[in-house]
Amino acid sequence: MTFATLALADGTVLTGQAFGAETDSVFELVFNTSMTGYQEIITDPSYRGQGVLFTASHIGNVGINLEDDESAAPQVSAVVMRALSPVVSNWRASASLTDWLGQRGIPGISGVDTRFLTHKLRDGGTQKAALSTCGTPPEKLLQLVRDWPGLDGRDMVKEVTCAEPYRWNGDEGNRWVENVKRLPGSSVDQFKPDNRKTGKLLNVIAYDFGIKENILRHLASYGADVTVVPADTSAAEALALHPDGVFLSNGPGDPAGLPYAVAAVRELIASGVPLFGICLGHQLIGRALGAATYRLKFGHHGGNHPVQHLPSGNVLITAQNHNYCVSPADLNPDEVEITYKSLNDDSLEGLRLKNKPVFSVQFHPEAAPGPHDAQRLFGEFFQMMKANPA
Repeated sequence: MTFATLALADGTVLTGQAFGAETDSVFELVFNTSMTGYQEIITDPSYRGQGVLFTASHIGNVGINLEDDESAAPQVSAVVMRALSPVVSNWRASASLTDWLGQRGIPGISGVDTRFLTHKLRDGGTQKAALSTCGTPPEKLLQLVRDWPGLDGRDMVKEVTCAEPYRWNGDEGNRWVENVKRLPGSSVDQFKPDNRKTGKLLNVIAYDFGIKENILRHLASYGADVTVVPADTSAAEALALHPDGVFLSNGPGDPAGLPYAVAAVRELIASGVPLFGICLGHQLIGRALGAATYRLKFGHHGGNHPVQHLPSGNVLITAQNHNYCVSPADLNPDEVEITYKSLNDDSLEGLRLKNKPVFSVQFHPEAAPGPHDAQRLFGEFFQMMKANPA
């Protein structure tokens, strides 16, 4: 058995069993409360620079398959868990979690008290941490933690965005995307996209700040011809592609470290093109409208976060993954409607412009493996594009 050492910035040191790669890693440690979907979580680019502590006690039993990745490789810096399954038992599995992480340079530690760690992060806030699976002593790990600059103010998007524009030619999400169901009290009727049947695809430009593949599946499934562009694409370059709408993706890190993206979003808003943002894309819209963003104490990470749709009063269970939030006090109420709030901490979870075709949400309506309460938001985006004059 190979031992691993986890050191936190406050001096806490834990030992456990090593799995995955034999290496050292420094990161921001966050906890995720999802009960399923560890492969999707580990491959989510929004986790760049972070180590994920799973609150679910048993991880790895379904192995890794070739279909459920949200990006081409693991994006987390480390994996922390209570118990690693010694057996892989799923007909779709092509590798074990430990072999897959080992081949891709990601270390893991199991056999630690994840309840203790979760309480520590929840009560004291997110911490910097370091993990060694190759015998590095605790005092050196603590020095690595102290020397690491952290994520605040850094541009982490440049590490995950695409290098060149490309057209999404992957599947249309038929195995992942459900029919959108009408929510009680909603003004949005059941939306069944017919663009695929008629061949009249809408031209959607998707900014890649760390985009998840299930977002691209949803856009394609609803009837979009999707072109993905790098994060530093200017508004003029995006508009030159004559989009019916522009999508702003999720992504890692601090939105304050992306002034070039905020400038582009501000110009896109002014252009009148329909605009839909998720997660980091939502935060960039907020900053483009003049709002500050701030760090949450321990972030929102998991698949069980309740948010309320304020116009209707309906409550959705959502998937979330973010450490930063838009300040609602900075938004002009004459121009911006707050559409969603978190029922855990009252933080802003969605907004809509009153006089322009622009809306955004902090949560993930495309969530894989779920929940699927908010999938209808893609339908709203397509309705908005269809209603917008050319």
